[in-house]
Amino acid sequence: MPIYDKNMSKSERESLELAEDARQSQWHYPSFVSRLFQGKVEWNLVHPYPEEPKAEREACSEYIKKLEEFLKKNLDPDKVDETREIPENVIKGLFDMGAFAIKIPKEYGGLGMSYTSYNRIIHLIGSYCGSTTALLSAHQSIGVPQPLITFGTEEQKKKFLPRFREGAISGFALTEEEAGSDPRRMTTTATPSDDGKYYILNGEKLWCTNGNVADILVVMALTPPKIVHGKEKRQISAFIVETNTPGFEVVHRCKFMGLNAIQNGVMRFTNVKIPKENILIGEGEGLKLAFVTLNAGRLSLPAAVTGMSKWALKVSRNWANERKQWGSAIGGHEAVSSKLSTMAARVFAMDAMTWLVSHMADDKHFDIRMEAAMAKLFTTEESWKVLYEAIQVRGGRGYETSPSLKARGVEAHPLERAMRDARINTILEGSSEIMHLFIAREALDFHLKSMMPLFNPHLSIVKKLSALVAMGFKYLFWYPTLYIPTLGGCPISSKALNGHTAYVKRSSKRLARKLFHKMALYQKALAKKENLINRFVDIGTELFAISAACSYAEKLAEEGKANAVKLADLYCIEARKRVNALLKEVDHNTDKPSRSVAKDVLSGAYSWMEEDIIK
Repeated sequence: MPIYDKNMSKSERESLELAEDARQSQWHYPSFVSRLFQGKVEWNLVHPYPEEPKAEREACSEYIKKLEEFLKKNLDPDKVDETREIPENVIKGLFDMGAFAIKIPKEYGGLGMSYTSYNRIIHLIGSYCGSTTALLSAHQSIGVPQPLITFGTEEQKKKFLPRFREGAISGFALTEEEAGSDPRRMTTTATPSDDGKYYILNGEKLWCTNGNVADILVVMALTPPKIVHGKEKRQISAFIVETNTPGFEVVHRCKFMGLNAIQNGVMRFTNVKIPKENILIGEGEGLKLAFVTLNAGRLSLPAAVTGMSKWALKVSRNWANERKQWGSAIGGHEAVSSKLSTMAARVFAMDAMTWLVSHMADDKHFDIRMEAAMAKLFTTEESWKVLYEAIQVRGGRGYETSPSLKARGVEAHPLERAMRDARINTILEGSSEIMHLFIAREALDFHLKSMMPLFNPHLSIVKKLSALVAMGFKYLFWYPTLYIPTLGGCPISSKALNGHTAYVKRSSKRLARKLFHKMALYQKALAKKENLINRFVDIGTELFAISAACSYAEKLAEEGKANAVKLADLYCIEARKRVNALLKEVDHNTDKPSRSVAKDVLSGAYSWMEEDIIK
């Protein structure tokens, strides 16, 4: 059961219950990040850096080569941006190449590739066209193929999976006008028919990428509530819905800041009859399906944004060498060169984390819920910084559109379009704010499992006392270990990198101590201290990035890229400064005056600042 704050409203309580009931409660496999928050660093989980099997890698590389040739010949991303359409011949060509069935097993007509190979393909497309990346990623990262592979019956797989090689596009319909990150506010319903053969679907869904052109959707809807422990529980279920079913209609296509060609809008379901055999998992299991699907589904975003960031770095490097100002190339000026070095270090860390977690997803012996969320949070935030600096280096030509540059005969690099396309990345598939909360909840699981029985109204006093004693023993043996000095780091050949891994071990213990102290201080009220929670998550994220970067650098150095160690070293030096600052901010920050000013802003107390504007 969740831990409640006595000041929670009924709606907050219900939302928390719904989320807790749907989350994975057990850790069947190890998690490097979970251990990190407990003050333990298990290097064997990230070192040596994993490798893709040779045959798989070579097959994927050959596929990528053909895909690159096809896209360069047939797809003009600027035209896609202008017309808001991906050409039909491009979509057909991608289907012919199996690009809509990359991870689908071969027995169902797919290419049967791994997560790592799939992400390599998304990485390539992400460096070229954001709208095309969104089409393919939304279709198979969170669209019908992934939940169907994970949770579908054999009959469902045989019926639907082969269609994704033949021309069917899919999407995932969860969000509604009033139900974004809070599924408790969902209103779409699926009511069993009188004869029990169908569910009757009614409602509207919003912002389902590919929804406007999808042939098959996974749709989340409310099914009849159930009584659990004498209390009514809302049930959210997942259904496979074919969009040629009577009663389905697209009522609006949305237009956004970027990703102009994505087919995303408002879909309406009016008495849509869904065969009962189209339910996935079972009634009330929809949110569980969504959470599990998103764990690995989020990994396409790190791959895509890292590809885009590498392209932005390349554009910046070329321009810094080419552009002359004050008698020399701008790359020779320290103000620009420092931007380039930081960009390169960030891209390296993004690369390290992306492929590490992709390999973990393929391994099947890791619990990657925290690693995947961290990879999404870290890479999307870092890629935005990289793109910001790329436009700054490029100057006016970064702000000018690619078609305008072409029209006046200047070499065109669409940084302006890339920035518009990239802005959504810290929002979709779990905003950075939601990722912080998700990671924090999982990080606290080590403590909450011991505390929850104490707040369970259904347990007797005897059982609560027993839980209290067990908790005391747990902390008696765990807490003192956080003060034992660490000796050395990960066994990496580079002395500089070994020093950084030793820092991770020391800082992991400091992180665990401070987190425990704040839990003891604030107890249930810690959930409301979101700025404080965010700092803990950011510390853990940086420590994970340092670990991934060091392991990755050693692997690359062994392959002949010795200068990878310099990149990792720079990233780690800068990351350590951020971690040290965050650790200080845990106890010394501006949260209290910030909250006070925020209340005044919300109440309109500073509306006098708005008097001299056009309203």
